[in-house]
Amino acid sequence: MSLNSVRPWRTIERRKSRQIMVGNVPVGGDAPISVQTMTNTLTTDIRATLDQVIRAADVGADIVRVSTPDQESTRALKEIVRESPVPIVADIHFHYKRAIEAAEAGAACLRINPGNIGDEKRVKEVIRAARDHGCSIRIGVNAGSLEKHLLEKYGEPCPEAMLESGLDHIRILEDNDFHEFKISVKASDVFLAAAAYQALAEATDAPIHLGITEAGGMMSGTVKSAIGLGNLLWMGIGDTIRVSLSADPVEEVKVGFEILKSLGLRTRGVQIISCPSCARQGFNVIKTVEVLEKRLEHIKTPMSLSIIGCVVNGPGEALMTDIGFTGGGAGSGMVYMAGKQSHKMTNDQMVDEIVRLVEERAERIEAASKAAE
Repeated sequence: MSLNSVRPWRTIERRKSRQIMVGNVPVGGDAPISVQTMTNTLTTDIRATLDQVIRAADVGADIVRVSTPDQESTRALKEIVRESPVPIVADIHFHYKRAIEAAEAGAACLRINPGNIGDEKRVKEVIRAARDHGCSIRIGVNAGSLEKHLLEKYGEPCPEAMLESGLDHIRILEDNDFHEFKISVKASDVFLAAAAYQALAEATDAPIHLGITEAGGMMSGTVKSAIGLGNLLWMGIGDTIRVSLSADPVEEVKVGFEILKSLGLRTRGVQIISCPSCARQGFNVIKTVEVLEKRLEHIKTPMSLSIIGCVVNGPGEALMTDIGFTGGGAGSGMVYMAGKQSHKMTNDQMVDEIVRLVEERAERIEAASKAAE
């Protein structure tokens, strides 16, 4: 349950955007902020690509993007779309005909880059294909591939150049009476991306796809994305997000959800609140959290769990979580349920007990939800 009504300092007023559909996923308006990722397999390797799509969907991906650089890829896309559990976005660069082929193959959305898709005539052909096959479009502006005339005008990639690129392509779509589009203005520089997105949010009511492009490896990319996306989301900007990491796409989805969970914008699975540990800890906090994260990966029901090493902050954190464990002495600690002391548990039994309690709570919540339908 949201407590924002009694804690107004937690309230995020989301920017008002119109809503479009990416397959069966609503994007914009009052729809939940959707989480995306992108496969990094060869699209022509259908089984490997589908495996990534399915694994990403299993951890919560709402939408998955697939690169379609050649005709072989757009041919493979047809089977991928047919077997995918989530809508597929076709990633298009340079060759506008790939976009047309992807629409014919059943893609839910076509991502086109204004910097390399070609002239207005080509864009109109893509619009026609999208309309004929029920696709939406993402205008994907990228600081690293801006149009030549904009670089000449502004001298370098800057927020003004990125905004102009995006608005130019919005005009083309709207002039052709096509409104099922979202837009992104990505950069690898956090400051550049944030400034471009803020300008974009003021200039259009189109749904906004957030991302810090080419953010880096697992650690550095997560930090950059959390700063860049987190601040924009906190400002109410963003209708769908993708965390770009040099890592398994599954990790992108997990990081995306953690960013949204930290801001109270999406809830999925168990959110663990844990201390960094110190000499006061009554058990090995770091190892325990590592094990619990693995063993609770299958839980999709939103729930909070506190794992605190000692009684300094443990009882206080337990007051705010559904289930808690606080380290004590003599090889045991206290289990909390809904903020209240429940029973003592030895450290060696603690992990199994917490897993059992989380699973039981998830079953009760899911059963009550089904009964209410």
